[in-house]
Amino acid sequence: MTDRSRPARMTMLGQNQYGKAENRVVKITRDGDTHHIKDLNVSVALSGDMDDVHYSGSNANVLPTDTTKNTVYAFAKEYGIESAEQFGIHLARHFVTSQEPIHRARIRIEEYAWDRIATSDANSRFIGADEVNHSFVRKGQETRVTQITFDGEKWEVVSGLKDLVVMNSTNSEFWGYVKDKYTTLKEAYDRILATQVSARWRFNWTDDEQRMPHWEKSYEQVRKHMLQAFAETYSLSLQQTLYQMGSRIINHRSEIDEVRFSLPNKHHFLVDLEPFGLKNDNEVYYAADRPYGLIEATVLRDGCEPHIPVDLTNL
Repeated sequence: MTDRSRPARMTMLGQNQYGKAENRVVKITRDGDTHHIKDLNVSVALSGDMDDVHYSGSNANVLPTDTTKNTVYAFAKEYGIESAEQFGIHLARHFVTSQEPIHRARIRIEEYAWDRIATSDANSRFIGADEVNHSFVRKGQETRVTQITFDGEKWEVVSGLKDLVVMNSTNSEFWGYVKDKYTTLKEAYDRILATQVSARWRFNWTDDEQRMPHWEKSYEQVRKHMLQAFAETYSLSLQQTLYQMGSRIINHRSEIDEVRFSLPNKHHFLVDLEPFGLKNDNEVYYAADRPYGLIEATVLRDGCEPHIPVDLTNL
């Protein structure tokens, strides 16, 4: 006999998670008169035995999102913030091991860098390198990011950056491409190559038995190799440059198995100055913000499988 007091369920619950997003925390470490700043934007997402809260509204297994927010601030005091990765690891471990209903924690962190303002020095002098003098990086725009996922046994750490704007003012060409009746683009044998780098890289550290990477040094080195590859590659396509950037990282950083890039081609078009009786000898350009070519790819260590979601670099 059918129980008419409980309507038949015609749907079922799929993947779900909850938490407090975008907790802004600034930690100042005072080392005498020298202060150090860590400025983070932390998002917590928890999942596990959460069927009842969706089906019946029972909060018996629910740790309030306000509590996850408080934990972020308390941990900033208790553990400090050595790095975004280390801070996320502390949080993920805590939520999974302290709350039985929680089986998986994902911590996403954006870090905003602060540079010291140098005081004037009467004895200082400019020292410049002349080996590569056609590559530039915009100051103050880069945001460091990381995502830490923990299921009680295995870790996955995917770090990266976004909004790193770079430009080569020469040493870039684009020609020999497919042409059809709709093609109007002229071949270029000396062009500006510029992009706004969004990159993620996956560490091969997955359990507590392994030696943990030095997160701060790793980030600095990955960024360095990425920029050096961009500057030193004579580019025949942005795809070629992307592959060189990823290969340089993997070849120099043994702790990383996978790198994914999303590179919008920030087009610069020569302005026609002939109506004004002027010759434009690769000097004056129009910087177009849209539409733009979007080049995306993953570079892997040989023998490794991809794990970074295709769309993660667009977040």
